[in-house]
Amino acid sequence: MSSDWFETVAEAQRRAKKRLPASVYGALLAGSERGVTYEDNLAAFAQLGWAPHVAGMSGTRDLSTSVMGVDVSLPVIISPTGVQAVHPEGEVAVARAAAARGTIMSLSSFASKPIEEVTATGAPTFYQVYWMGSRETMLQRLERARAAGAKGIIATLDWTFSNGRDWGSPWIPEKLTLGAAMRFAPQALRRPGWLWEFAKTGRVPDLSTPNLAAPGEQAPTFFGAYGEWMGTALPTWEDIAWLREQWGGPFLLKGVSRLDDARRAVDAGVTAISVSNHGGNNLDSTPAAIRMLPAIADAVGDEIEVLLDGGIRRGGDVAKALALGARAVLIGRAYLWGLAANGQTGVENVLDILRGGLDSAVLGLGHSSVHELSRDDLWIPQDFTREFGAPAPAVPDSLESLEMGAGLA
Repeated sequence: MSSDWFETVAEAQRRAKKRLPASVYGALLAGSERGVTYEDNLAAFAQLGWAPHVAGMSGTRDLSTSVMGVDVSLPVIISPTGVQAVHPEGEVAVARAAAARGTIMSLSSFASKPIEEVTATGAPTFYQVYWMGSRETMLQRLERARAAGAKGIIATLDWTFSNGRDWGSPWIPEKLTLGAAMRFAPQALRRPGWLWEFAKTGRVPDLSTPNLAAPGEQAPTFFGAYGEWMGTALPTWEDIAWLREQWGGPFLLKGVSRLDDARRAVDAGVTAISVSNHGGNNLDSTPAAIRMLPAIADAVGDEIEVLLDGGIRRGGDVAKALALGARAVLIGRAYLWGLAANGQTGVENVLDILRGGLDSAVLGLGHSSVHELSRDDLWIPQDFTREFGAPAPAVPDSLESLEMGAGLA
């Protein structure tokens, strides 16, 4: 077996840390403030237990499903992330891996590669948008995605521009000027493998966002685009309904953690929601996404598709999310570490790891399909779940009468 192969996502992370310059790896690890949410995203999965069988299991297992009308070979899709400076082929390599493994590629607005190059790989692609710029600008970006063949839109709203990390934020220049290159050089020289990959292409990471370029104009820098996002008036639920109507096709709202927001998403006409805390990169102390999933799935899962994003590192994690009501999961850091470790092949390696672990869980639990997973397969601690935004319970008429009578006494 090739020495480039790795057997766990944890090993991919270790290799990514050894290969990437410190600033690039730090940007992938991320998290915010104290890192409570980031840590809980991982710890929560370990608190859930299985109750496996020992005989009578199925000899064949079906891991396939569909997400917003797109058939996938396993319930794991690529989450949109800005793959800046991780690998020269960036999102194109990720998309090729998704196509090779029969799943969906989601492309961030802040991606390093144009959507046209990504969809050309043959991977079914969802294009991710933020509420940023004017409505006219947003429509231009939607039309570009439509023309490129995007199958759906992901609108990400769970972001409050929370800054600061107790362990320090990585240094990222606005653009790679001579001065920035000189400052970055010591980091790059300590990672010759990473440096050589980019040197072979004759290009350096330019930290631009080509999918946010206006027609005929140069792509804005990463921080230039970030400034446009920060300067845009915050969206309302009416704005979300408008955006969904303008797209007119499959539409996923990413970042839901409350029951009332899930209900409003249904009312806005979305196709799917992702229960997510932005990988721990937003408001710290938001609970793990897997803790918030069951209540939301119970509330709206019969009306729209419910996905989970956050903390997936193993195929067993995927199975636990499905057992608690998710249709599929999105992965972010896991595939980024695979990309850093071994390019397209590394991303395929990560997807194979998740497929193998999921198949093992379905086998051990005595099922023949991922659609048979349920809470009966899990041991769930009594205080595991978190539920927000539920309407206050109605007061029975008889009790209300007694309370009013007591007040008059």
